Amino acid sequence: MRIALFEPEIAGNVGNVMRLGACMGAGIDLIEPLGFPWDDRRVRRAAMDYIDHVEIIRHADFSAFRKARAGARIVLFTTRATQSSYDFSYRPDDVLLFGKESAGVTDAVRAVVDASVRLPMRAEVRSLNLATSAGMALGEALRQTQGLPG
Repeated sequence: MRIALFEPEIAGNVGNVMRLGACMGAGIDLIEPLGFPWDDRRVRRAAMDYIDHVEIIRHADFSAFRKARAGARIVLFTTRATQSSYDFSYRPDDVLLFGKESAGVTDAVRAVVDASVRLPMRAEVRSLNLATSAGMALGEALRQTQGLPG
C-alpha cells in the first residue's frame, strides 16, 4: 500500500507523512510541484531519521504518477466524496491519494481516480490536517487488509 500526496504545500506535513510511511511500511509518492524546496530542513526535521526507512518516489506531475502506478487502484480522500472511508473495501495494493492542503486536487484528477471517499467529521469544520488524514486512512486500510505491522 502507498500514500500519494498531490502537490503538497507544507514541508512539515510531508515529513510527518514520510514518518507514518516508515512506521507502517507504506511507500510515499510525491506528485510535483511541491510548495517548498525539497531540501528544506523542515522535511528532514519532521521525518527525522525515519526518512531512511521509507521509499519515497517523486513524480514530475500527475500524468507521470499515473503512468508509474498503472494497474494500481487510486483511492482519493476528499471532503467532496459522499462514501465514508470506513465503508470502503481496501485492497493491499491501493494507492491512497491526498490533495494539496489549500485546494485538494483538480477536477481533472478527481475525474480519473478509481474511487473517492471521505473521512467522517463534524459538519461545522472544513477539513483535517493532511498528515492526520493520511494516518487515519492508512490505519483503516491496513487494518482491513491485515497489513498492520506487528
